[in-house]
Amino acid sequence: MWRDWKRLAIYGAVLGTGALALQWLDYNRLARTHSTDFYIVLTAIGFLVLGVWVGTRLFGGPRPAAFDGNPRAQAALGISVRELAVLKELAAGHSNKEIAQRLHVSPNTVKTHVARLFEKLEARRRTDAIARARELGLVP
Repeated sequence: MWRDWKRLAIYGAVLGTGALALQWLDYNRLARTHSTDFYIVLTAIGFLVLGVWVGTRLFGGPRPAAFDGNPRAQAALGISVRELAVLKELAAGHSNKEIAQRLHVSPNTVKTHVARLFEKLEARRRTDAIARARELGLVP
């Protein structure tokens, strides 16, 4: 039994080595006969990559300006830094409890900030407040 496995392994190794040698010889023949085609393809790929890179640099358009949060609207409405933080958390879709945990304040404090934001943004619901804040550029 062991001799059969040993013989099978030897035959497999010899056949694998023979197949590898044939593939290597075929590759060498192919590389010699079509070497100019390989160089043409490599050059074309290089120019393609260069063209895409140059095109994105020249015609990519201006980069968007960094979001500043519209400090003029924030000052005009009298929105404090903490209220703005609560507003950003509201826009992210968090509940009062989650906002309280994230900002390390009590849920009642969050409720107070949300109520003041509703007054300042003239909103009745969270969705109205978020829509109004996005219109004014207070949140992205």
